[in-house]
Amino acid sequence: MTDPGGGPATVPVDPPAPAVVDAVARALAEDILPLGDLTASLVPADVVRTVAVVSRQDGVVAGRACAVEAFRQVDPSLVVDWRLGDGSPVVPGTVVAEVSGPLRSILTAERTALNFLSHLSGVATLTRRFVDAVAAANPATRVLDTRKTTPGLRALEKAAVRAGGGVNHRGSLSDAVLLKDNHLGGVSITDAVARARDRWPGRMVEVECDRADQVAEAVAAGATVVMLDNMDAESIVGCVALVRRSGSATLIEVSGGVTLTTAPRLAVAGVDLLSVGALTHSAPVLDLGLDLVPAPTGGE
Repeated sequence: MTDPGGGPATVPVDPPAPAVVDAVARALAEDILPLGDLTASLVPADVVRTVAVVSRQDGVVAGRACAVEAFRQVDPSLVVDWRLGDGSPVVPGTVVAEVSGPLRSILTAERTALNFLSHLSGVATLTRRFVDAVAAANPATRVLDTRKTTPGLRALEKAAVRAGGGVNHRGSLSDAVLLKDNHLGGVSITDAVARARDRWPGRMVEVECDRADQVAEAVAAGATVVMLDNMDAESIVGCVALVRRSGSATLIEVSGGVTLTTAPRLAVAGVDLLSVGALTHSAPVLDLGLDLVPAPTGGE
């Protein structure tokens, strides 16, 4: 898991290569099996063309590795000339990449490549909007994602969050300890934090709190982070003051219904972290298209 107290510039943007290969293979199987691309097979095999991946909107690029892998898996002879790295801003008309080779192969890979690019660029774009809004209010506050990701695509979506300037929360249940209300139905905050520290001394231990007394207990127990979950603004301000007065190094995270409107106000309140599930579960796709580059007409 990315250190929630650190900045996004210290972590790699690209997703793990095995996750990319696996996700692309599954996506292509959905599109190509069982009989292959019937329509593209009508295009003669010797027709060679160049196409451009072009942005139709303002946004932030993410998903390059997936797009390149889609073209590679369909036809290794395709040449992909990538113009922009993940995290790069685009405007309508920006050429993100050009792909050259057999037109039949390009057409077969087109939708899979664009699906990944559009979805992941949408995640990066929404993340950048949150990051910019929060930075204008309090540059010290970080924007985090959650585990509310598309099943099977978590590593890719979390990479897109990084491309947008956000910070990753835990990637799986084994990355860190996060005690939620249902966990606390069977163990106290103090006991749970003590057990976690004993079993996994180097792990982050976070406690979800919906009352000030829980925050006080978590801080006293030595929690790494207290998560103020679905609290109203007045309660958040009070809990921030409580933690700061304690002199503890415990970080303060706010979660639950954080929007582009409320995020700057929460940052001003002095919280360290804002976790936003919408970054991955509700990001609209970025409109990207594949346009044929006019074929050369020949010299004089």
